[in-house]
Amino acid sequence: MPDLFKVAKFGGTSMADAAAMKRCASIVQSDPDKKVIVVSATAGTTNLLSELATDISVEQRMAIAEQIREKHIAICSDLEHPDDVLDEVTRLLDELAAIASRKQLMTAMLKDEIYSFGERLSSTIFTQVLKEVSGENIHWFDAREAIITDNNFGSAEPDISEIGLRSKANLEPKLKDARVVTQGFIGSGKNGATTTLGRGGSDYSAALFAEALDADVLEIWTDVTAIYTTDPRIVPDARPITEISFDEAAELSVFGAKVLHPATMVPAIRKNIRVYVGSSIHPEKPGTWIVKDTRRKPVIRAISLRRKQTLLTVHSLDMLHRYGFLAKLFQVLSDHKISVDLVTTSEVSVALTLDSDIHAQGNQILSDEILKELRTFCEVQIEENLSLIALVGNNLDATAGLSGPVFGSLENVNVRVICHGASSHNLCFLVEEKEAEEVVRVLHDRFITKKIKA
Repeated sequence: MPDLFKVAKFGGTSMADAAAMKRCASIVQSDPDKKVIVVSATAGTTNLLSELATDISVEQRMAIAEQIREKHIAICSDLEHPDDVLDEVTRLLDELAAIASRKQLMTAMLKDEIYSFGERLSSTIFTQVLKEVSGENIHWFDAREAIITDNNFGSAEPDISEIGLRSKANLEPKLKDARVVTQGFIGSGKNGATTTLGRGGSDYSAALFAEALDADVLEIWTDVTAIYTTDPRIVPDARPITEISFDEAAELSVFGAKVLHPATMVPAIRKNIRVYVGSSIHPEKPGTWIVKDTRRKPVIRAISLRRKQTLLTVHSLDMLHRYGFLAKLFQVLSDHKISVDLVTTSEVSVALTLDSDIHAQGNQILSDEILKELRTFCEVQIEENLSLIALVGNNLDATAGLSGPVFGSLENVNVRVICHGASSHNLCFLVEEKEAEEVVRVLHDRFITKKIKA
């Protein structure tokens, strides 16, 4: 093993075309410590595969498969030695076309098989690109030989101990004389069927590999130069953060920051693996280091925004001085695989937030079946078109006089639910969707750039 062992992950925009891949290959080639390279599908390919995996006509599926074929053949044609990789890429594309031509309903298992082609194609091509740029020995590795999961297709749960064993046995020996290129997002169920970790799961895959191989550093290369104090598209003078703690980064990813998949931090925290976020487009710019302990610990480090929130409020006199109501409520939500974010309670009411973007996927987040079940023991009220704002930092639960300035800055805003004190790293609340961006701007000006004085 090298003195400093690194796992590097490159996202979809970093795999967009041959030029982008060559930039990424140069980033890898310049650092001998980058030994395992995890890649996403080429930009836009997962969306195409997702469309192909719906119950559309065979003709429509074949048209999408042809679009994917043209895209990847075009990338191959821009390589120095396209013939070295064209046979394997064509084989994968033919296999995809064969699946697209089937007249059958799309099962969850088949959908995961279809989704896997994005990463399998990009990693095959990038292996060739890296060989051409570096002149080194590069191995292609099938992630399904190491990333072992359950059979919850579409959002599979990794088997951490099995991943450790398989990575040591199947992947680590290849690192003695070569770098390895592999896939993010995909794994293998206990029965050998292809599974996926959910959209954005390539970051998580890279973190799982880093954990299993005892890496020192996990690098996430993307299209942004760093983690920012808020979304620069909302606040143009948002500032890059050079260093942030594991806990803060985890809170930001959970509460809406798109730079990292929320699960990424879990393996890094378990093994204390430093994480670096940088831009594959501008690798010369300083990115963000995510570490266990930071030198500076500001009360408010960043502000995140998560849209498409649903507020569910239930009311029942059975709650009053009785036990079991909350257990009954959460059991119903658990049975229907509905996860809850914020929770506040009174004597006879419970208000909780649900992420419509995660759960609904274009459908009603709370089905008629769920509502009917809830209404057997409580009154139900639903509010939609809300956004969740989170102030992320340090010791927020123990900082005197914080709530007054925060909510005093929002005196004309209807704040729906406030969650403060459950975590030392965040203060969260709900506002109407139409007011959310202005709320972020006001709070950033007050607490980050200090444009608004106390």
